Amino acid sequence: MDASSPLTFAVIGLIVGFIAGMGCYRLFSKSQRERAALRQQLLEHEHQIAELKSSVGSHLTGIYTRLSNIRDEANQLERQLKADAEEWNIRDAAIQPGLDLTDIDAGEESTEESAAPATPRDYADGKNGTLSEDFGLKGKEAATPQPPRY
Repeated sequence: MDASSPLTFAVIGLIVGFIAGMGCYRLFSKSQRERAALRQQLLEHEHQIAELKSSVGSHLTGIYTRLSNIRDEANQLERQLKADAEEWNIRDAAIQPGLDLTDIDAGEESTEESAAPATPRDYADGKNGTLSEDFGLKGKEAATPQPPRY
């Protein structure tokens, strides 16, 4: 076969045409453009997710720092409270758990408890547990008090 034979030119033309057709298909095909657009959107979404993760990480780091500062301030306040209590020779239940409260005047507490009103009852002396319109208006000798109902 000759190099200039029409069959050789036909084969070379088919190969060049096939390669050119594949290149044009890749460049001008709608599905290829859509695939490239989807790939671009995927990269953008991955970038957004990475930014979101870094912002959440910095947010959590900030919260941890603030929490650490609050703990340090609480410890400092506790040390200051203990120092002030020792300076004034004050015994406090929060500082000393074995605090004896018998030194407190018990007479004041008993008068406050006796002056407190009785616990209200859910139902008055009506029929079948309903409220009576004259409840509390009757004399004490008229009705014997019932135990409180909760």
